Amino acid sequence: MPSMSKNDYQLALKAAGAFMHESERFLVISHVNPDGDTTSSVLACALLLEQLGKTYVIVNEGETPAKFGYLPRFSHIRNLQKDEVAERFSHVIAIDAADSKRMGNVRYLFNDDARILNIDHHPTNDEFGNVNVIRTDAAAAAEIMYELAVANDFTLNPELAVCFYTGLLTDTGGFRYSNTSPNVLKIASELLQYGLKPGELAERCLEETTLEHMLLLRRSLQSLAITHRKQVASLKVTREDLQTTGASSEDAGGFVNHCRNIEGVEVGVSFFETEAGHVKVSLRSRSRVDVAEIAKQLGGGGHARAAGCTLTVSIDEAERVVYGKLREALGVDSDE
Repeated sequence: MPSMSKNDYQLALKAAGAFMHESERFLVISHVNPDGDTTSSVLACALLLEQLGKTYVIVNEGETPAKFGYLPRFSHIRNLQKDEVAERFSHVIAIDAADSKRMGNVRYLFNDDARILNIDHHPTNDEFGNVNVIRTDAAAAAEIMYELAVANDFTLNPELAVCFYTGLLTDTGGFRYSNTSPNVLKIASELLQYGLKPGELAERCLEETTLEHMLLLRRSLQSLAITHRKQVASLKVTREDLQTTGASSEDAGGFVNHCRNIEGVEVGVSFFETEAGHVKVSLRSRSRVDVAEIAKQLGGGGHARAAGCTLTVSIDEAERVVYGKLREALGVDSDE
């Protein structure tokens, strides 16, 4: 979907601010398999609600990466796989969820007449909210959250600054990806005035890793395959790989980038067997292939250069299906 006009976007930001005044209590949710942007954005939302004197519950279907534990209110995030929430909510704020399915199994927490504020930057967003703030040319959900705060006269402070900066930092790959716009750098510059330490944040978010991550990467690289006339590089991570290395799901993050970064490769793919018969597929492209379109065809979503989906098949069948979609996109068979 195209991005909003500047005027419509400002109206949507104001409508989002009005939504945050409608109730005294809110459910705040992100997407499954949360990353730095969605985590920092929901926590920024919590801080904004606090400024209004509102209360909230933050939930996610699954574990939130521990490396973002430095963010304010991180301990407030509840993992629905471990922590039952008996309450039902009339007002829901969904952030960085490309479509309603990306919220996971959380709808049982909604009242039948629940109103939803949908804040997102994915082109594949299906506008599932009663109020939608969608800016597809934003580098990160955190960029929109910052602009929401400014448009509605919230008070910026060091806690909000570290959330906004973390979201920008992680979704632009340390301000290296093509989504690093002048606006992103302008906002980052303004946030640094709140005493942030960019070197330390970059170290924690982008550089530091675990031994288990390295052991898992070493093992999974043995599955590296170069296909489609050397235009596709892929690797697999199985449940056996996790068990052998003692790694967690979090330790498998970022593997797809090693594939895409190979010279001459257009599309990088990682296949991660999260459980028997369930495979998380991550796709990254260099310049020509719209991987969001491929992911959308397979029930997922994302951006033109970074997208993903989850397939309920074996890992070998997932490879066959994705390879078939890449054959259509590239005009080249996997075995050529």
